[in-house]
Amino acid sequence: MTNFNKNDIFEAEVIDLTHEGAGVVKVDGYPFFVENALPGEKIEMRVLKTSKKFGFGKVETYLSQSEHRISDIDLDYLRTGIADFGHLAYSEQLKFKRKQISELLRKTAGKVDFPVLETIPSPEILAYRNKASIPVRAINGIVETGFFRKHTHNLVPVESFYIQNPEIDTIVLAVRDLIRKYSLKAYNERENTGFIRNIVVRRAHATGELMVIFVTRKAAFFKVENLLTELTKAFPAIKSVMQNVNTSTGNAIFGTEWKILYGQDYITDRMLGRDYQISAPSFYQVNTAAAEVLYQTAISFADLKADDVVIDAYSGIGTIGLSFADKVKHVYGVEVVEAAVTNAKKNAALNDITNVTYVTTKAEKAMSDWLAQGITPNVILVDPPRKGLDETFIDAAAAVGARSIVYISCNAATFARDVVRFEALGYKLDKVQPVDLFPQTHHVELVGLLTKS
Repeated sequence: MTNFNKNDIFEAEVIDLTHEGAGVVKVDGYPFFVENALPGEKIEMRVLKTSKKFGFGKVETYLSQSEHRISDIDLDYLRTGIADFGHLAYSEQLKFKRKQISELLRKTAGKVDFPVLETIPSPEILAYRNKASIPVRAINGIVETGFFRKHTHNLVPVESFYIQNPEIDTIVLAVRDLIRKYSLKAYNERENTGFIRNIVVRRAHATGELMVIFVTRKAAFFKVENLLTELTKAFPAIKSVMQNVNTSTGNAIFGTEWKILYGQDYITDRMLGRDYQISAPSFYQVNTAAAEVLYQTAISFADLKADDVVIDAYSGIGTIGLSFADKVKHVYGVEVVEAAVTNAKKNAALNDITNVTYVTTKAEKAMSDWLAQGITPNVILVDPPRKGLDETFIDAAAAVGARSIVYISCNAATFARDVVRFEALGYKLDKVQPVDLFPQTHHVELVGLLTKS
């Protein structure tokens, strides 16, 4: 056990960053994680908390500061994790994200000195997000919108979210004010009371169309007509207002029940020359301009030929598969969210694309089914959630013997784990390209190319 006590103060130098952006300090070989501290900075650190292996501290005084520090950022963006890298110069964020991927490939996949390519920057580094999921809570009896402080469910009121499209911020505030005006109750987590849990806003990057989603604890929505009249009059770009009923006491934002309150149940956006209908529960990359770069990178890695059959696993609303369908023989897409598959089929029709097939099931089941039907893809493209790929999917993917697997990942740790599995089954990691879809935060996407040995 350590000999450190709470409120002890030490002089120390910051030697590294954690993957979530906290500074790393060592005192007598014992590591502390310190918010808002950058490598190279000398600080006086106050001990906040210790455990057997590491502790947490806070900066009491900066004795020297990094030349890469952005000093005029609102600290609430760091405290809530809205922009947990916002205090670090963007060029350094890109270097750090590349280094993180290299480290995980070394530790998990044994890839010493693997030549991870330089991170491709996002075309927009502020105000880029096309979607916001904002908690609604009461503070001292007043309805507030904002973001939870890191590792808590304590709401910090926020009016400008820095990385969101400013029109989304404006709508969130307008909705908050209407909730106050019509005396609708904010959700209380501890007591499981109140009505409005979250406001979700989506904005189509190319068309400017807007969707507003009220996530409520119960279905009955009193005074909704007057509220909708005011909201849609103030924002004529709103094409869809939805209600999602979430009766659970867990952390999931959405429940299973959906209602259309106004307009239609989708908005339409344009990406890589294709039109896409986006429904409320469907996945759609939150940084559209950078997602175009990500998808172009994946398509380039796939080196597609006219007679190729491609499997697009975790296909969402079809954004990747439909963007290259005209270059190949056939695309088979699989997605577990039924509304997304409905969108994908409509999006194929919307863009006059006929050589695509979409199914609603788990990706690993679809792979086995397609294998049994004699469908033999030349390329498999995967874009799984943070948990990565299921082992049965990897086994089925390797069994069909596609010449290459193009892996889009939002979690380098599970990507590195899955590389080990693929390599054991006869595939080799050729290249890894980080693409920054989440400037000012610790998140990064990557495209990896695995080829059959």
